Amino acid sequence: MANETPFTPNVIVDGGAVRGIAADGIARFLGIAYAAPPQRFALPRQPDAWEGVRDAVEPGPAAPHRVGAFPMIDPTPLIGHGSDGGDGDYLRLNIWAPQDAEDAPVMVFIHGGGFVVGSKDAPVHDGSAFARSGIVCVAINYRLGIDGFLPVPGAPTNLGLRDMIFALEWVQRNIAGFGGNAGNVTLFGESAGAMAIADLVISPLTEGLFRRAIIQSGHGAMVREIAVAQRLVRKLAKLLGVAPDLDGFRSVSDEMAMDAIEKVAKPTARLDLRGADGIEPVFGISRFIPVYGDDVLPEKPIDALRKGAGRNVEILIGSNAEEMNLYFVPSGVRRKIGGLLARWLLGKSLPQPGKALRAYGFRQKGVRPGEAMTRAMTDLVFRWPARQYAEAHQGKTWMYEFDWRSPACGGELGACHGIEMPFVFDTLACATGPRGLAGEAPPQLLADRVHGIWAGFARDGALPWPQFGSFRQVFQLARGQAVHEKVMPAAAFLPE
Repeated sequence: MANETPFTPNVIVDGGAVRGIAADGIARFLGIAYAAPPQRFALPRQPDAWEGVRDAVEPGPAAPHRVGAFPMIDPTPLIGHGSDGGDGDYLRLNIWAPQDAEDAPVMVFIHGGGFVVGSKDAPVHDGSAFARSGIVCVAINYRLGIDGFLPVPGAPTNLGLRDMIFALEWVQRNIAGFGGNAGNVTLFGESAGAMAIADLVISPLTEGLFRRAIIQSGHGAMVREIAVAQRLVRKLAKLLGVAPDLDGFRSVSDEMAMDAIEKVAKPTARLDLRGADGIEPVFGISRFIPVYGDDVLPEKPIDALRKGAGRNVEILIGSNAEEMNLYFVPSGVRRKIGGLLARWLLGKSLPQPGKALRAYGFRQKGVRPGEAMTRAMTDLVFRWPARQYAEAHQGKTWMYEFDWRSPACGGELGACHGIEMPFVFDTLACATGPRGLAGEAPPQLLADRVHGIWAGFARDGALPWPQFGSFRQVFQLARGQAVHEKVMPAAAFLPE
């Protein structure tokens, strides 16, 4: 690194002393253990103490996961590489801080990846720009897949969420040593990370751990009853040849677990995860999501919000205008799929799939079945549930829409899922190029705007547009102004 000084001063954290690398006015601490290596299906524990000073200069491993091939674009900047979990010591966090930070705002990032892939170390998550903006930025790992989000009988539920809470408690105890203000913490995340944050907002276990939340392409509807999630437990146990209980799953290696996750992820897997309302809340994108009915999430987040849970948390929530393009454009599904298959796919998660498709242009002149399905699922999976969350929240709530269209994939990728990330972190370089998510020449001025809005909200909760409220004000980030938004057709097909 240019102008690098060898090490930062020592910082005392849970377990001992650490030091990072300082360069260009930024102190970087990578791979700090916020918990001990996790024991299978056990609650997170304090890290063991160490003697001397640990160099926090390597990020360490991520939770075990595989990243599959992705056509036309490179997903690595967004989700990183796969991981075998190393020695299991992956409950770690990274910190980027101004070298002279004192009582600075804190932002804690939770990565996405469908609760089965991803890590704190994906290039797009580099927090250096936030440090340059006067923020202490933290990014965390957490348990994924079977270990993190499968309600195995006899084990604590929602272990991935419990890891996040444990990390937030670590921040409260330790962030002052890095120049951060523990009383001014903003939790932010994208996709599965945002879904998790939407849940943590209403959890009785997070009281006082953060003041604000930024929920990017997320909401509180991606949760399941424990009884419904038990179907996934039984399916996986059968695939793995083990008993559907704690002893059975403890015998499963990480390699076996990843094989099984890949099998149940296929749309042809014989697995019905619809609730009593006939809706599968994830629409097949992931089989692993948090469950409700425990001490972490006693009830559905939307119901808790309407009763006033999380009212003291200021929320910025939003979505991208063409979320499902990420899944259906590079794969060719949007262009090639026929009407019968579109109805079948949507019908696996939604009653009346034909009516939903027609509401989004199916059978209209010039509208392909795949285009109608992509538009419908963008609203059903992401945009409308986010508006429901905003409407239910009893505290201060602002809504945004990321509307800049990526020119990737021959101009068809558009404002897809995840496209806002390099703008939020001001890391456009890693997402630019022939296979880059943002195409060849994404606008730096928009990154300046979006990053500035996020950092400003973390400082003092200020935003340059009105709250969502009864006027349904949504700030379009590329356009640079708030607009009144009508109710979407998806409202007729989802629970209120």
